[in-house]
Amino acid sequence: MTNKDLKQLDAQTILHPSTNADDFARHGSKIIQSGQGITLQDSDGNKLIDAVAGLWCVNVGYGRPELAEAMRRASMELGYYHTFTGMSNVAQIELAERLLALAPKSLSKVFFGSSGSDGNDSLIKIIWYYNNLRGRPEKRRIISRWQGYHGTSVATASLTGLPAFHRDFNLPIDGILHTGSPDYYRHAEPGESELAFSRRRALELEALIQQQGPDTVAAFIAEPVMGAGGVIVPPEGYFTEVQKITAKYDILFIADEVVCGYGRLGSWFGSDVYAITPDMMTTAKAITSGYFPFSASFISEEIWEVVRQGSAKYGSFAHGYTYAGHPVGAAVAMANLDIIESEQLVDNAAEVGTYFHQQLQAQLANHSCVGQIRGRGLIAAVQLVKDKTSKTFFDPTVKVAPQVTAECYRRGLIARPLPSIDSVAFSPPLVVGKADIDRIIDIFAQSLRAVMEKVM
Repeated sequence: MTNKDLKQLDAQTILHPSTNADDFARHGSKIIQSGQGITLQDSDGNKLIDAVAGLWCVNVGYGRPELAEAMRRASMELGYYHTFTGMSNVAQIELAERLLALAPKSLSKVFFGSSGSDGNDSLIKIIWYYNNLRGRPEKRRIISRWQGYHGTSVATASLTGLPAFHRDFNLPIDGILHTGSPDYYRHAEPGESELAFSRRRALELEALIQQQGPDTVAAFIAEPVMGAGGVIVPPEGYFTEVQKITAKYDILFIADEVVCGYGRLGSWFGSDVYAITPDMMTTAKAITSGYFPFSASFISEEIWEVVRQGSAKYGSFAHGYTYAGHPVGAAVAMANLDIIESEQLVDNAAEVGTYFHQQLQAQLANHSCVGQIRGRGLIAAVQLVKDKTSKTFFDPTVKVAPQVTAECYRRGLIARPLPSIDSVAFSPPLVVGKADIDRIIDIFAQSLRAVMEKVM
């Protein structure tokens, strides 16, 4: 097929995720054909620096023969077998041991799935099961945060605190609540310090718990650094204050590490960076660098013990997926972790990430339409504003962030628009170097200038 044929067939046959269906029907798709390192090539011949690592996930970069070979070997040995009724495979056993050695010490068991959405969905069910087994069926509500992102299944899209994921989908479902975002730039009161803001957010969380009744609230879920909601870094003291509240009311803390996990922040997990002691944790994306759909969700020993006792009394833990603990996916995850460790990519994310933020500040902080530059390690966002002094934002109909990223694409760079808050996000593969960072920032700065000359 010609490139034109492929694009026409795509438009005729595929419902694309998170895509404006009307725009797509009129303009068609961009087809990515190949990748190597941090660079992609599309079917029109454009070479593109991928400064988003797919969807925050291709940590070891594209075209890694080690992962292809791990997939080949595993497929030849055992292409598939289920893990229901106590069945297992060598790869998932070895992977579980390795992950638990890296994970926060509060966690003791891992459940494998295929995505961040099903990972969080599994934890929701385990929370309900756990409290039912403890004779507390009314303790079932889960609190998320506005601007948070936790998936797109019925339950996890309900947790996601972005209105577009609720609107016209009959969401959120009953029992899912939202509290205020930790977005200090947007929501702090005049003169309010970061610590005071964090304490206010914690008190708002406590007020919500008291309003609902502490005996009805089961869990609180949070990304260490918010991803799709704007790359929101927690303000000073935020998680310390929040964990005081969750501990006070016997509320489980779920760390959603789907974006932050496996090195993105310059540490293995965001929980390590922000002194979070999770009762549960979800990971996916970078566990295989996106080469295989795979997730790993973790629970504490206390939760495991209740589940075990429940099975002794009532029978099997009646939850699972066809592809849970997939032997090929587990083998790819092991090979991916080998690369991260042998190439010291977590350390690279810390070192190059520091340089990235220094250069973003040096090159863009004084731009009249850049309100804030935020992030940590190899994740960042540039907040676009019409007037930085008054914090006046662009009219949403202008779609300024998508305009900037479209211009970036034309110049050879993939950045991610976050139109709900008019920000442009970056999360390059962890193999990125300082020279690559210079090129990313240079293209972005050129693209920003070109768009602002049109819209201002």
